[in-house]
Amino acid sequence: MEELTELVANTPTYLQMAIFAGVALLIATLVTLTLFAVVGGWARRTDSYTLDAIRKNSRNAFFWFLSFILIVLFWNSLLVYDADGNLDNPWYVQPLVLIARTILYIAGALLLIRIVNVAADTVRHRYSIDEQNNLQERKILTQLQYIQRIVGIVIFTVTVAFILLQFDAVRSIGTGLLTSAGVGGIIIGFAAQKSIANLLAGFQIAFTQPIRIDDALIVDGEFGRVEEITLTYVTLKIWDQRRLIVPLNKFIDDSFQNWTRSTTQLIGSVFMYVDYTFPVAKLREEAQRFVETQELWDKQVFGVAVTDNNADVITVRIIASAGDSGQTFNLRCAIREHLIGWIQENYPEHLPKTRLEMSPSETSHEPTPAARELPVEEGDRD
Repeated sequence: MEELTELVANTPTYLQMAIFAGVALLIATLVTLTLFAVVGGWARRTDSYTLDAIRKNSRNAFFWFLSFILIVLFWNSLLVYDADGNLDNPWYVQPLVLIARTILYIAGALLLIRIVNVAADTVRHRYSIDEQNNLQERKILTQLQYIQRIVGIVIFTVTVAFILLQFDAVRSIGTGLLTSAGVGGIIIGFAAQKSIANLLAGFQIAFTQPIRIDDALIVDGEFGRVEEITLTYVTLKIWDQRRLIVPLNKFIDDSFQNWTRSTTQLIGSVFMYVDYTFPVAKLREEAQRFVETQELWDKQVFGVAVTDNNADVITVRIIASAGDSGQTFNLRCAIREHLIGWIQENYPEHLPKTRLEMSPSETSHEPTPAARELPVEEGDRD
């Protein structure tokens, strides 16, 4: 062993660095394979979603992080200083060490981001929004999405600061990132004016929650569901698969409709326009009979009432409730289609009419004076 150590010590520095890098990669490979084999087995035994996600998503990041920790440690042991404290190594040693340390910081940041993503995926797995009554889940996932992005910015900022601290020329900048300005100030410093307003609006939305993930909204006359909430904007998925991008501060400054603010249940309305002679009681009986046969109806709200009239028709409103906006829309369509067909089949004479009253002079069959004065041809007498 002493002979091997002496042989390595007598080799050129660049060969020593290559040998140490190879040893570091070998150790990291063995540790990673062993550790993640244990994690995978534990995940299978406990049926743990979190451990399985760690095994799938963070193995490569962990391998490179551990590799460069060992490379930096080994290469630092090669650094030799003279009496004045200056490096007494070949010119290429210090740049390579700085590069290795920079890669170490980047690998560490990637590993942290992977861990944050695994934690976020675990929360999403536990709190699914596929259920119909998912108010609590949507609250948590809305806050999670915003916090995840903030943590990502913090990790990025700290990583850049540590990288800059390695270089004398920009060390003051790196120090400022971590101390004088502070991480919070840097996050705000990334934006300006409207971007700052959107960022601050994002904090307010994340914790006061006027909107949440999967909320059904009407914004600027467009109906859609909240698909994504970023640091500066909200993506709405419109019913026809379009996407509406809305700045965050719009939800703070302007009014909008949230159909799922406290519950997903909605009441849908259908309006029928019929003649004054129409038997509303019969319509009420038929509407109730039909709604009771519909699985979309949640058996909470139903009603039929004459809500308006004008010179030509009366307006009959039918209301019924369903579990969410989509089911409410489909229930309204079904009620409307059925009642229109029922009226056409049973009471076609009571459909809206335009009445026209003829005056007595217009109904008289007497010939006009001009007609009486017309001459009669000889042949017409026959």
